[in-house]
Amino acid sequence: MLEIATAQGNAFGVVSINCQLIKSHDRAVYRLVTSAAKEAGVEVGVPETGVSTGTKLDRFYEIVTQHFDAVILILDEIDLLEGRQRDGDGQPAYSKLLYQLSRASRLGQLDGTLSVAALTNDPRFMNELDGRTESSFNPEGVVFPDYDATQLQNILEHRRDAYRDGVVTEGVISLSAALAAQDHGDARKAIDLLRNAGEIADRSGETAVREVHVRDAQTEAERDRTLTQMQGLSPQKKLSLYATAVVAALSERDLNAVPSTVAYNVYQFLADILETDKKSRDSYLRYMSEAETYNFVTSNKTGRGYGGGVHKEYSFVDDPEVVAETLESDIRIENSRYETAQIESVIDAQVAEFFNG
Repeated sequence: MLEIATAQGNAFGVVSINCQLIKSHDRAVYRLVTSAAKEAGVEVGVPETGVSTGTKLDRFYEIVTQHFDAVILILDEIDLLEGRQRDGDGQPAYSKLLYQLSRASRLGQLDGTLSVAALTNDPRFMNELDGRTESSFNPEGVVFPDYDATQLQNILEHRRDAYRDGVVTEGVISLSAALAAQDHGDARKAIDLLRNAGEIADRSGETAVREVHVRDAQTEAERDRTLTQMQGLSPQKKLSLYATAVVAALSERDLNAVPSTVAYNVYQFLADILETDKKSRDSYLRYMSEAETYNFVTSNKTGRGYGGGVHKEYSFVDDPEVVAETLESDIRIENSRYETAQIESVIDAQVAEFFNG
């Protein structure tokens, strides 16, 4: 695009800011001024504090008008520009900013062409715009799909030089790409996975990064993500989720989903050995419904045939072993007098009774 503009004798510029760490509309405008000034090779011309937001915005329009015929303005992660306090009408700071920028040319505040590219991972982004902004901004939506394994592998190959030659063994890049594509399709997380694999190898005193380190890094990432999500749960909710997870993780029978009846009986057993309050079945089901809203589990109602009734089954979004390991310290299960083998025995007895009873 730059080559086309230059060939046509037009001055073309790209001004970009990342909104992730910007906490107010005023600071966002000042970042626009500094980015535009850098692109044009001129002085910023306004102080960061001590002048109004309108003065800073006028300076931005002045730089664009004087130095460019056309500008693409990139607002990365714009949905994070919430502001310390929303306006009185409840709209986020980015709504006001988009309204001002989209109307600048029509109001004669700048000459030339200003195109705004608002980048976001939030599909509900447009729902937060007020009616005036939505009408004025009126963007053309472009959806970028998640990266697939081949694309992520190409990206990671360009990061191989972060390691010394020969350190990354055969299969590490392709496995990192495959796991990342299966999980989220996010290039940054794929890069984090490759980096964390190297850190694990280094902590182990090894001189090469192998596939086992990638798998360990994946497990650590899942555990960290799960721990972060579960920190706000009450002790009873954690115990209910743990009881369900250990059934899936420790049962001799390969369970695609955990019957609520089995999980609740295991919950009662665990409550006894931990000497904590034992809640009702309805409370357990309510706790698990909340776990479903947090996307820890999914549920399905199923029948057991004639006269067998209907029960719920739970499937875990993440590895149930990781969920169980993450919760163990919180519910103090490792301090109980029971060994894992004894808990396994209770689980297998409950599973057998459920399916054979």
